[in-house]
Amino acid sequence: MEWFSSSAYWLGRLVFQRSLAAVYLVAFLAAALQFRALIGERGMLPVPAFVRRVPFRAAPSLFHLRYSDRLFAGCAWTGALLAAAVVAGAADAVPLWASMVFWAVLWALYLSIVNVGQTWYGFGWESLLLEAGFLAVFLGNAEVAPPVVLLWLLRWVLFRVEFGAGLIKMRGDPCWRDLTCLYYHHETQPMPGPLSWFFHHLPKPVHRVEVAANHFVQLVVPVALFTPQPVASCAAALVVCTQVWLVLSGNFAWLNWLTIVLAVSALDGSLVSTPPTLPKPPLWYEILVLAVAVLVLALSYRPARNLLARGQRMNTTYEPLHLVNSYGAFGSITRIRHEVVVEGTSDDAITPETVWREYEFHGKPGDVRRLPRQFAPYHLRLDWLFWFLALSPSYGYSWFSGFVERLLVNDRDTLRLLRHNPFPDAPPVYIRARTWRYRFTTWEELRATGAWWHREAPREFLPPTTLR
Repeated sequence: MEWFSSSAYWLGRLVFQRSLAAVYLVAFLAAALQFRALIGERGMLPVPAFVRRVPFRAAPSLFHLRYSDRLFAGCAWTGALLAAAVVAGAADAVPLWASMVFWAVLWALYLSIVNVGQTWYGFGWESLLLEAGFLAVFLGNAEVAPPVVLLWLLRWVLFRVEFGAGLIKMRGDPCWRDLTCLYYHHETQPMPGPLSWFFHHLPKPVHRVEVAANHFVQLVVPVALFTPQPVASCAAALVVCTQVWLVLSGNFAWLNWLTIVLAVSALDGSLVSTPPTLPKPPLWYEILVLAVAVLVLALSYRPARNLLARGQRMNTTYEPLHLVNSYGAFGSITRIRHEVVVEGTSDDAITPETVWREYEFHGKPGDVRRLPRQFAPYHLRLDWLFWFLALSPSYGYSWFSGFVERLLVNDRDTLRLLRHNPFPDAPPVYIRARTWRYRFTTWEELRATGAWWHREAPREFLPPTTLR
């Protein structure tokens, strides 16, 4: 089938696959390093309890067959090693069928993790990684020219990511329509980065240009992805530019990085280099790819209908394999930032003189003098959930009490998720939490105090609590 594949996209496929494997590597590393406190046997939301109440058909995972922390760690580190091997080119150094096995194992291992991850894995970029990873299984390797139909399906994923995000904004918060959302968003986003303070202090006309440009890239540019080259490559390049801007302005795990990876797949490599002549793919491969394309198109009905619905839903998965999903982010914007600050004391009795010492997190704001750090594409799951907790205590219903209990016994795995434990020698007697209002300091305040944040108006979130 001459129309089936095109060597013009060999470079785009190469960069896409290596970059996607790098995202897989980060995802598996985050799982391996954080799971014990979150979903391990003694975690806040243990996998064994989850698989007892949720059947396999609702959340397919190899951990339905057996679970132990050692097995989970083995799966996560195996995924990380395999992803690193693919980054290094292993999938291009083996036969086509073996390359497909590499990608299929990566997808199956991460699906097994996501489907038992519960609240900690309830983010849109988890499904996005799985959807892109599933298509990568059938994208081929250096032995064959890239199948065009798979490249179009990757553009369909990118279209839903961008267009869905644009529509949810226009249908959501009025500040997106009057171009004022970025007056607040750089300050109130879940996890600011080291440049977020500076982005926040850009002139308001610049913020309005930012929003207008965002609308153009998310609502107009995605349509151009389906036009002939070089227009499609120009559209993909615009997506990459806006995603780099978002990478610089905040920490959104691997959402922006993976969107860039998807956009790269739409770039025509023949515009920058002469493509090699690759052999035609075998018949069995062509049949398999076409069958997958039919399956994906059939499953696309509900996500496509969601784009047109007034009650559009963000980050929705329609089947347990996460094959075709709906995406979107920040349909509404918070104007005021609140942070839940957790404190402990070693005093046996609470008095007005009691000294409370704060726990510090890696990513979420705490110490007002500490400049936010860059962590993306790495995902700090506990820090992200604390942002939701500050919006409403209901977001912590399933896990926050377990978190407090583990602080009261100095649980080693939980403390590893924190930047600073103020009780290294013995656990605290009491834990409490207060909600503070945070805002970025002004230029004058920064020069005078050296503080990047100003906080005020604390109110009780959790009264002093003890295991006694």
